[in-house]
Formats: sequence, C-alpha cells, structure tokens
Amino acid sequence: MVDRWLDTIHYLDQAFVADETLDQLPASSLLGHTHIGGIDLNKARMRAVLAAAIACAQMPSGFRLADLAQQVRLRTAALAPSYGTRQAAYDLRKLRAKGFVLRIAKSHRYEVPPDGLRTLAALVVLREHVIKPLLAGVRSPHQGRPPKSWTPLDRHYQTLRVDMQQLFTDLGLAS
Repeated sequence: MVDRWLDTIHYLDQAFVADETLDQLPASSLLGHTHIGGIDLNKARMRAVLAAAIACAQMPSGFRLADLAQQVRLRTAALAPSYGTRQAAYDLRKLRAKGFVLRIAKSHRYEVPPDGLRTLAALVVLREHVIKPLLAGVRSPHQGRPPKSWTPLDRHYQTLRVDMQQLFTDLGLAS
C-alpha cells in the first residue's frame, strides 16, 4: 500500500503531456465497439472529474464509481446534488477510452496507470495553475513594488504575465 502511494506521488511529481494528447482530447474514441465522446477541459464538470480521478488513484485496491462520484461532488458545489454514479460512469468511460483509467479485471473497480496519472496531473496543473493565472493576470500585471510575501513562484508568474502581454501585443491580440 505504501509502495503504491509513493509511486503515485512520484508520478504526480513528474507530470507530462505528449504533444498529440492535447489535440486528441476533444476527439471521440473507441471503447470496445462503442464510440465515446471526447474530453472538453473547458467544462467544469470534466475538470472536476480529472481532479477526482487523481485523488482516487491513491486508493490501494482501486476505486469504484461511487468513490469517483463522491470526489467529484467534493470538488464542485454546483454538481453536488445531481452528480451520481450514472454521471460518473459516463465520465469514466471517456477517461477509459483515452487510456487514462483502466478497469481491474473481474471487478467493479478501476485504477489509474502511471502514464494516465502523469497525463491527468499535467492537464490539471496546466489548466488550473499555469494558463488560468496567466490569462487572469495579463490584463493587469502588478504595478509598483512587489509585496514582501512574494515567493519565487510569484516572481515567475509576474515575468510570464509581462512577457505574455508583450506577446499578445506583437500578435495583435487583445489581452
């Protein structure tokens, strides 16, 4: 159990997204003989499912649909009353079709393989901790003296925001 937990932490630390993964996410996939819709990261529900799958990946004997549904409800207050195992099954099929989640043989449990975990973690980190803060700060970068509580990460974000603002100007995009 400890080995699986340490492996999970290691894979989360080494998040990775292949070039073609971002292009293939919204495309439909096959799961057996069934066509399954793609994954849209612009939908709050799908982002919550990705984060929930990462949380469930740490369960030593795999996770059930009810576990995934509970994790999604914890992450989104708007979905809490209506999100059940039926919606979790639909969303889990999308993750299975992309190879991010595998079914454990002869059971109703699922697991997240190492490559799937690395990809899910990278997608969540890119969307929530890189792209979203950058775009939020491009319109109004910090002016004046930085606060004393700024961390090195805050300084990196500020540098990226200023560079993104210049990039948008050079490309002729409104920020």
